[in-house]
Amino acid sequence: MKNVTFKYITVFLLSLCCTLSASAQDISTYSEMKDTLEREIELINRQLSNNKTQQKNDLNSLALTQKKIKNRKLLISKMDARISLLKENITAKTVQIQKLDKRLDTLTRHYENLVYNAYKNRDTKIWFMYLLASENIPQAVRRWQYFKNISSALKVQAEEITSTRTSLDKERKMFDEMARTADAEQKLRQEEFDRLSSEETALTKSLQKLSSQETKIKKQLSAKRKEMERINREIEALIAKAVKAQQQATDETSSEDFTNLTEKFASRKGLLPHPVINGVIVEPYGQSNHPVFKNVKLPFNNGINISTDNGAAAVSVFSGIVKHITVIPGYNQCVLVQHGQYYTFYCKLKKTSVKAGQKVSQGQEIGIIETTPEGNTILHFELWNGMTKQNPELWLKK
Repeated sequence: MKNVTFKYITVFLLSLCCTLSASAQDISTYSEMKDTLEREIELINRQLSNNKTQQKNDLNSLALTQKKIKNRKLLISKMDARISLLKENITAKTVQIQKLDKRLDTLTRHYENLVYNAYKNRDTKIWFMYLLASENIPQAVRRWQYFKNISSALKVQAEEITSTRTSLDKERKMFDEMARTADAEQKLRQEEFDRLSSEETALTKSLQKLSSQETKIKKQLSAKRKEMERINREIEALIAKAVKAQQQATDETSSEDFTNLTEKFASRKGLLPHPVINGVIVEPYGQSNHPVFKNVKLPFNNGINISTDNGAAAVSVFSGIVKHITVIPGYNQCVLVQHGQYYTFYCKLKKTSVKAGQKVSQGQEIGIIETTPEGNTILHFELWNGMTKQNPELWLKK
């Protein structure tokens, strides 16, 4: 009976510990994601405040605001999930406390019976007569064993009661902590919802103001599209030149290094660090529509545009060799880094920190990003596999 009881308690507590451990991991994951979103929202607010003209109609400011609202909604969603998980854990904890309470009652009653029997049989004459009254030797042996072990049973039962009571106290404290955490999270969630409502109202006003400038904006986009087509042609010509030069290389050692670097870079897809320490992607790769005029297409983007802090540096996403440093009108200074058959391109720099032919390591500074008179600091970043442009977001770590 003692072994069965011990096994029951052990299995019960282990199963609950595993469940709660998994839940704790889920809560930890939600907390990490929440912290990441909050840091990005803080970064966006900082970048919006750096906009010297405070033009809410500025495309970059609009993109940042929309990104912030998107993050805010995602944050609220994650908080809802965490609150739900906390409530599930509270429910599980309540069931666990109830079971421990019931178990404690059972153990206490059992212990009382043992104490009573021990007291009742305290007279040696009584238990001696009880042994003599046995019908046979096996029964006498069993009765003798019972009296012999009654002291040990009392001790074991007392230890189980103490252990169960300790577990019960611990679970009640955890329950109280979970309840406080859930209440605090609910208050934070309401604060985030209020901020979201305020930001959406402000964005609606900005969009309404922009909608009255459709003709002007379409004209500006037409000019920007032509400029982007010119810039894209220049970049493609630069990449083609680098690829051709590499194909003409015949040095065997260089060829081996080229293959190794290509394989290493390819293996890091989805794991590359971002080309800025803190940044928000405000213009994605490829074709996208204007945030206000959905029927108006923005110029095709061969890379991504990342908004960051004033004075921020661009850093190499992988080890490689600087192939070219050039100036492209509209994109300022640009640096092309080769990683085997892959290339990364860093544009809109006001100054560079590397030279052509220089080897660079992952995380090494490439240059300082230009800040426009309006206060926008944006890095244009491209990634190529030979002459095939890639979506950088698929290569960068989430």
